[in-house]
Amino acid sequence: MRLRNKPWAKEKIAAYPQYVIPNPEEYKGRWNELFGNDHPIHIEIGTGKGKFITEIAKANPNINYIGIELYPSVLVSALDKLIANELPNLRLLNVNAKDLTNFFAEGEIERIYLNFSDPWPKKRHEKRRLTYRSFLELYEKVLVDEGEIHFKTDNQGFFEYSLVSFSQYGLVLTYVSLDLHNSDFEGNIMTEYEEKFSAKGNRIYRCEVKYPPKQRHL
Repeated sequence: MRLRNKPWAKEKIAAYPQYVIPNPEEYKGRWNELFGNDHPIHIEIGTGKGKFITEIAKANPNINYIGIELYPSVLVSALDKLIANELPNLRLLNVNAKDLTNFFAEGEIERIYLNFSDPWPKKRHEKRRLTYRSFLELYEKVLVDEGEIHFKTDNQGFFEYSLVSFSQYGLVLTYVSLDLHNSDFEGNIMTEYEEKFSAKGNRIYRCEVKYPPKQRHL
């Protein structure tokens, strides 16, 4: 993805600390205090321009959502959507997902969405893929027992790689579609990227996996 630099983006993000939380580590273990309720928390890693996270938050007012995006020039578009909709159950973070455990306590998150993540196709970049083992370990630390990952991509090679990675880690596959838009799946919310590439006839791949029950020591 080619990023268009927006030098004013950081300044705009800083002007809306009620929407893009400036010091997220301060809320580790107490995000429900920020939201003012005990509803489940779902996060999207790589929120992009925010279409998915905004629409799913609108559709599910009893779930709290946090969108994570590394690039300010991209996140500012998601911020615009949040400003326009004033959703009380959605907040954004301008942070790196590899630092997830700095911001969330063990068992604080119920579900993670990975939508059209960078496939990093070169073998030497494998560790950067958001479905690589080290990321799966990271997610497990913040997810509830038997927490879920919902994953979508238009890249067949990345999807196949991810299915293998999930399986090798011991995740349980609960849903899979090799052609989402021609399946019977209901309630799909498209990202900007998904709209663009499905319009060109690209097949969309989707799966849901959950972690096995955590071992409890007596």
